[in-house]
Amino acid sequence: MTRLFGNRKSVNKTYGTAQENGVGKFNDISQKALQEIKKLGVTHVWYTGVLEHATMTDFTPFGIPVDDADVVKGRAGSPYAIKDYYDVAPDLAVNVKQRMAEFEALVARTHSNGLKVLIDFVPNHVARHYHSDAKPAGVQDFGDKDDVTAGFKPNNNFYYLPGQALQVPASYNPLGAAFKGPQEDNKFAENPAKVSGNDVFSATPSENDWFETVKLNYGVDLQNNRTQHFTPTPDTWLKMRDILQFWAGKGVDGFRCDMAEMVPVEFWAWVIPQVKARHPGITFIAEIYNPKEYRNYIKTGGFDYLYDKVGLYDGLRRLMENKGQGKTQDITKVWREESNGISSHMLRFLENHDEHRIASPEFAGTPWAAVPAMTVSATLGSGPVMLYFGQEVGEPGRGLEGFQGEDGRTTIFDYWGVPAHQAWMNNGQFDGGKLTEDQQKLRAFYAKLLQVSTTREAIRKGKFYALTANPGSAPAGTYAYVRHTSTERLLVLVNFNRTATNFSLALSAEALAALGLTLNSTLTLQDLLTDMPLLPLQPTVKTGINLAPMSAHVFLLQQK
Repeated sequence: MTRLFGNRKSVNKTYGTAQENGVGKFNDISQKALQEIKKLGVTHVWYTGVLEHATMTDFTPFGIPVDDADVVKGRAGSPYAIKDYYDVAPDLAVNVKQRMAEFEALVARTHSNGLKVLIDFVPNHVARHYHSDAKPAGVQDFGDKDDVTAGFKPNNNFYYLPGQALQVPASYNPLGAAFKGPQEDNKFAENPAKVSGNDVFSATPSENDWFETVKLNYGVDLQNNRTQHFTPTPDTWLKMRDILQFWAGKGVDGFRCDMAEMVPVEFWAWVIPQVKARHPGITFIAEIYNPKEYRNYIKTGGFDYLYDKVGLYDGLRRLMENKGQGKTQDITKVWREESNGISSHMLRFLENHDEHRIASPEFAGTPWAAVPAMTVSATLGSGPVMLYFGQEVGEPGRGLEGFQGEDGRTTIFDYWGVPAHQAWMNNGQFDGGKLTEDQQKLRAFYAKLLQVSTTREAIRKGKFYALTANPGSAPAGTYAYVRHTSTERLLVLVNFNRTATNFSLALSAEALAALGLTLNSTLTLQDLLTDMPLLPLQPTVKTGINLAPMSAHVFLLQQK
């Protein structure tokens, strides 16, 4: 989260201003910071919240209109309520007038350290204040040519509620009882009202709706059986293609596409090939939560990767929470369902800006619960794995931040310091100088795991063989499988339990054959994650392994 990453202040006042609580800048992400990120095993950095979005901070001295607090969430504002697709957030610049140059320098700095740059692309909705003052010559703003007397027209950029004026939620108190936001009066002039970002066709959206945003129209008549009007090409499609090309032209290597499934797959099938034709190798990641649409958004839409939230994340979370609801069979279900050619397209994660921090009481209550789950996330398939800043040092997401509230998440709406991350940042030295011994050990685990997952042939290209897929084949809360190629075999063994567990490991004749081994093989297991001594393994003979609580092993299986 770019706004939070480089912030050194630790005041953390509820609803605090940028001056009080501090704000990270593009320039804070230094050569040293990027070098240390690279050492962790990272290949790409997703800079979250780069595009200019609605905010309660006043940038009028720089020619940027002030935003009405009644339709802004949080003092800093949601990075997903885009105010100008052709600009970057002024909060992130040391010199606001040079904000684009500072972003371009960050892109160059990231590339010079052997890393690639991802940013958000938010295609489904915009801020109610949307107005581009940075758009290239000849570009028309969204809505400029709309017929606002029509609820839907294929070439309109927005959906309208003719004859109805917007009424902001009466219950919304932008900065709580203690503060007043800019222009706060429980009103926002919008007539006719536009449809809210979460497809709410009401001039009186609720506080729980995405009332601060406006839904974009891709030629789908949402209230008429979702009738599609894609010929001629809708104006919104053309505008969005040009925006993607604009940022790709600045050296951005990929886009994480927010709520991609709320935009028709036909648009993605049309736009992604055009961007890739001009910028070969660029990456598209879809935030998507409907497994029934996975193959469609990969095969038809052309996405490289999809969020694996409804599937692996949900299953692993139940195991990590230690509430008796988790089952390792959920892992089996995932690899079986994704064995139809989409496994390598799934982006695995345990944290991101939308989810609870692992160490929070709302999730696992301890960052060490991530050890077995992150190991599975990073090794189950050949697709990418994602790490959220602060996860690797056990950030718990504590504090009453403001709009976000105390909910076990790190706020995206407020100005805030992230304590565990700040301990690693160490006043800009990025050397972990203020980490506790426990945090240092946790970060070392992540580094070892990411190095294994990014460099080992068996993980990057190997086949999958399940050892404990059948119920009763292993102690509850444990799981084992092998990733293998003709030249390398890695045996993954994890324990989700909060107690030590004895595991009996034996390779059946069927397993040996699948792995290219014989019954008379003399085998050894070398752990790539821990300092466990070399372990001899006799085929088909059970070898007892004592698994520590919340532990993981990635064994290099070798034949003497």
